[in-house]
Amino acid sequence: MDLARTEVDRGTALPPAPSRAGRRAKGVAARLALLAVPAAFFAVFFAYPVAAIVARGLRTGEGWQLGRFAEVLAQPDVRQVLWFTTWQALVSTALTLLIALPGAHVFARYDFPGKQLLRAVVTVPFVLPTVVVGSAFMALTGRGGLLHEWWGVRLDTTVWAILLAHVFFNYAVVVRTVGGLWAQLDPRQEEAARMLGASPGAAWRRVTLPALAPAVAAAALMVFLFTFTSFGVVQILGGPAFSTLEVEIYRQTTEVFDLSTAAVLTMIQFVAVGAILALHAWTVRRRESTLRLVDASVTARRPRGARQWALLGAVVATVAVLLVAPLAVLVQRSFGGAGLDYYRALTSEDNGVFLVAPVEAVGNSLQYALAATAIAVVIGGLAAVALTRRDAGRLVRGFDALLMLPLGVSAVTVGFGFLIALDQPPLDLRASWILVPLAQALVGVPFVVRTMLPVLRAVDVRLREAAAVLGASPWRAWREVDLPMVRRALLIAAGFAFAVSLGEFGATVFIARPDNPTLPVAVARLLGRPGELNYGQAMALSTVLMIVCAAALLVLERLRTDRTGEF
Repeated sequence: MDLARTEVDRGTALPPAPSRAGRRAKGVAARLALLAVPAAFFAVFFAYPVAAIVARGLRTGEGWQLGRFAEVLAQPDVRQVLWFTTWQALVSTALTLLIALPGAHVFARYDFPGKQLLRAVVTVPFVLPTVVVGSAFMALTGRGGLLHEWWGVRLDTTVWAILLAHVFFNYAVVVRTVGGLWAQLDPRQEEAARMLGASPGAAWRRVTLPALAPAVAAAALMVFLFTFTSFGVVQILGGPAFSTLEVEIYRQTTEVFDLSTAAVLTMIQFVAVGAILALHAWTVRRRESTLRLVDASVTARRPRGARQWALLGAVVATVAVLLVAPLAVLVQRSFGGAGLDYYRALTSEDNGVFLVAPVEAVGNSLQYALAATAIAVVIGGLAAVALTRRDAGRLVRGFDALLMLPLGVSAVTVGFGFLIALDQPPLDLRASWILVPLAQALVGVPFVVRTMLPVLRAVDVRLREAAAVLGASPWRAWREVDLPMVRRALLIAAGFAFAVSLGEFGATVFIARPDNPTLPVAVARLLGRPGELNYGQAMALSTVLMIVCAAALLVLERLRTDRTGEF
C-alpha cells in the first residue's frame, strides 16, 4: 500500500487501462459477484421465510384469499390497531425531535469536559434491547415504581409510558444523525446572516435549518420506522390496552392462531416499511450532497455566556432524567430490599418457567451473539464492498435499500417463518442451534453496511489502481489498500452487530429452545409471570444485559473515529 500511495502522491503516470468500457464492465461484474453471497443469504433466510408465512396464511386449496384484505381491514379492532400504530409513531417522532434537537446542537457546537462520556451515555439506550427498555420504564412508571412510590402516579396504564420509552430509545438517533451533519456546517454562514441584521432565531431558520433539513428528515424517518414497528416496548408496557401492528401480528400468530389475519397485517406493515425506507434513501442521498462542508473538529468551542451554559445544563439534565434515571431505577429494583437474593435466584432451576437456570441465558446469548456477529460481518462486509462505488447501477442501489428491510419488517413474521419454511431437507434447521444466530444476523447486517460503507467510499480509488499496475491481484489489492483503512470501521461494525444481536427479541422468542433461552426471552418470560421473585429476577437479568451492552458500546466509543460516520 505504501508503494501504491507513493506512486499516487508523486503523480506518476499510470499505464492506461485497455478501455474505460472494459474497466467499467469488469467493475460491474465484480460487484455482482460480491453481491451473490449476500443476495443468496437474504433470499433464503429473509425473503423465503416471510413469503412462506404469508402464503400459509393467504393461500388455500382454492387459491389465494385476496378477499381477506378487505375482511381484515373491515374489523374495528384491526382499524384501531392501525390507527394507534400510526399516531403513536407520529407523536413519538415529534417528541423525540423536540427533546433531542437541543442535544444535537450541544454535541455539534460545544466542547466541554466529559463530552465523550456523555456521548457514550446518550448512545447506550439505542443499543439496549427493547425488553430492557420496557423493564426499565416498568420499574420507573409501573406499580411499585419510583413515580408510584413517591407521588402515587402510575404511567404504565397510559400511553405516556410507551411514548417516553420511545423517546428514550431513539434520542441517540437524532443526536448522532443530525449532530453529525450540524458539526460540519460552517458556522460563519449563520454569523454572516446575523451581521446583516437577522435575529438569532431568524438566522437559524433561514440558514441552518434548510441545510439540516435532509438530516432531520432522515432521523425522523428512522425514528418513525423504529416506533411504527415497535414490539418489545409495547408488549411490556402496553398490556392489553395498547397494541401496535407488530404486537397484533404476534397475538394473532401465537394466541389466536389466525395466520390469515397475521399475513394480511404483515403485508400492510411491509408496504408501509417499504415506503418509509424509500423516503429515507431519498433523504440520505440529499444529505450526502451537503456533507464535508468544513472539518467537524474546528466548529466546536466552549460555551460562551449564560444562555449557552444554560442550554448545556438543560441537555445534561434531560439526559440525566430521561436516559439515566430509568436505568438507575432498573439497577435499584434488581437489588430490591433483599440485597443479592434476586441474582442468587438466577442460578436455581424453576421448571415452571425454564428448563435450566435463568443464569444460563447469559452464556447462551453471548454464544449466539458471537456467531451472529461473524455472519453479519461476512455478509454485510461483502455487501458494503460491492456497494462502495456511488455510480453503481440501479440494481446495486436497489439492493442497498433491501438490506434495510429486516429493520422494519415484522421480526415476529421472520421468526415464525423460520419454523414454517426451514423444516424440510436440505434446510431442516428447526433443531439446529444456528437458527437463532441466523435470525439475529439479519438485524446486524444493516448496521455493518451502514458503518463500513462511508469509510470504503472514502478510500482513494487511485491507490487500488496503482496497486493493480504494480502487479497486485484484486484480493491482494483489497488486503493491502482497503483493509488497513477500514479495519477500525470493521471492528465498530462488529460491535454494533454484537450489541443488536444480543438484544434481538421478536424473532428469537419463536425459535429459541426452552432449554437454551436468550437473555431477552428469559426477561420476557419472567415478566409474564406474577410474583415478586419473578419480577426481581427479571430486573436482575435486565441489569446484566444492560451492563454487557454498555460495555460493548464503551469499546465502540474508544474505537470510533470521525470518518466512521453515524448509524
